[in-house]
Amino acid sequence: MQQAVSPSLPSALDHRYRGEHPIRTLGYLLRPDRRRLALGVLAFVVKHSPIWLLPLITANIIDVVVEHRPERELWLNAGTLLFVLLLNYPTHLLYVRCLNGSVRRMGTALREALCRRMQQLSIGYHARTSAGVLQSKVVRDVEAVEQMVQQSADSGLAGIVTLTGGLIVIAVRVPSALPVFLVVVPAAAYLVMRLRSRLRSQNEAFRQEVEQLSARVSEMTSLIPITRAHGLEHAALGRVDGSLRQVLVAGLRLDLLNGRFGALAWILLNSLGVGCLAGAALVAYHGWLPITAGDVVMLSAFFTTLTGSVTTLLSLAPALSKGLESVRSAGEVLQAPDLESNAGKDPVEHVEGRIDFESTGFGYEGGDGPAVSDFTLSARPGETIALVGASGAGKSTVLNLLIGFIRPTSGRILLDGTDMATLDLRTYRRFLSVVPQESILFEGTVEENVTYGMGPTDPATVRRALRDANALDFVEALPDGVRTLVGERGARLSGGQKQRLAIARALIRDPKVLILDEATSALDTRSEALVQEALARLVHGRTVFVVAHRLSTIRGADRIVAMEGGRIAEVGTHEELLDRGGVYAALQPVA
Repeated sequence: MQQAVSPSLPSALDHRYRGEHPIRTLGYLLRPDRRRLALGVLAFVVKHSPIWLLPLITANIIDVVVEHRPERELWLNAGTLLFVLLLNYPTHLLYVRCLNGSVRRMGTALREALCRRMQQLSIGYHARTSAGVLQSKVVRDVEAVEQMVQQSADSGLAGIVTLTGGLIVIAVRVPSALPVFLVVVPAAAYLVMRLRSRLRSQNEAFRQEVEQLSARVSEMTSLIPITRAHGLEHAALGRVDGSLRQVLVAGLRLDLLNGRFGALAWILLNSLGVGCLAGAALVAYHGWLPITAGDVVMLSAFFTTLTGSVTTLLSLAPALSKGLESVRSAGEVLQAPDLESNAGKDPVEHVEGRIDFESTGFGYEGGDGPAVSDFTLSARPGETIALVGASGAGKSTVLNLLIGFIRPTSGRILLDGTDMATLDLRTYRRFLSVVPQESILFEGTVEENVTYGMGPTDPATVRRALRDANALDFVEALPDGVRTLVGERGARLSGGQKQRLAIARALIRDPKVLILDEATSALDTRSEALVQEALARLVHGRTVFVVAHRLSTIRGADRIVAMEGGRIAEVGTHEELLDRGGVYAALQPVA
């Protein structure tokens, strides 16, 4: 039974991300929803219109009262405002549906592109890059991008719509006041932002003190066994107390500054508002400009509203900077060139199991020399080859070459007589299984872990694989049998149980080429015996490459290849190599 290779699905950013500006990347991600976004913007303009209509209608009503105009004008203005207010509910829902849906789809597309790219990147890239870093890019960086777009849409649109609508009303109603607003409003917003920037630096200092405290508490909890064992509780508390006092002092200082600058900003903004009100009133009182009483109130209200809008737009800069930096962070993965190239290569339809290394060599980037050089070996179908040697001898590199994680830098590897460089390695791996030193299980059921990637599988097939892996007895003893959840990374199972499930996973795929990488080194004697018995069934009729230190694992191999310094030092059976007294014999005390 072979695992089917699913066709490659198109990704949102495949062949698109080439280091463009992050705005272009966001534009491409949001492009499929451009009509929804346009509808959402239109809905927002309608729902937000009361903010800039209210000063205008208030001015109209005041003028109706002061100038004793017909009463119907009062009701017309009030009715208009009420109608616009009622429109807020449906238009707000439409806006949320259009915008939030687009943002969520954009985040999903970016995460999909990242995950797809990670599957395409070479094992060498993953060896150099922390899994935590990649996880952060998929989760936190994309979340930061979503928050940036959401916040920019909510606050940015509000600021732009209010600012635009207010300036249009002023330009139509009191055009002589427009130049004053174009100068005074940005100046007032700038002064408020300067005060806020002082607060931001103090908040940053307080955050650093809290992070220092967090580090001290983490250190204290990790050292509790040593602290208790040596009676050092007082010293440990002293270290934390120092950080607590620093946080207390920094917090009190921050609260005082927040209060001081907050009050100053409030006084400044409202003082400017009073100045605007008094100035407009003075102009109307002396008749210097044709301004009505309603216009005075409107201009005063617009000053506060428009200043707030400009301040909001300016305050978006940090969020935009953080979000765009997250796009760049994701781009580091999307444009990483270290890809495993399989496009256009011949698919592997059948495998006999003959593997030929012909003067194969490989050197890691930045290494002192080749990790493997002049490696020549032929494995016949059904033969078991054991690789032994000291740490750094090149055993793992040979296995990675065989799997296709890395490509030879010299020589070549043949699969059934065909150069593997010409083959689509994804299809080749359908016929290959690996049982590593530490079996990797995901948080799912026993059955899901054994049949991973195979789709629906006959229960009898699963049961047979578990039986042949010496795993059926303990699986049937689990609370829900094959449907028992194994926990994260198989936390609910012992090492021997996890390893037998890994063997069952290999057996159910009926591989032609099998790789055992220190498959029993971390097991106790009893677990090793069960695993060895299962491995004996697994290797039958397959081409097997084994890396192990334990003598019990390798002595039954058809041939043992002793490696030294990336080269083959000697080849033979267990007895032959012991008789020679060479590299293999010298390793036996360690084994």
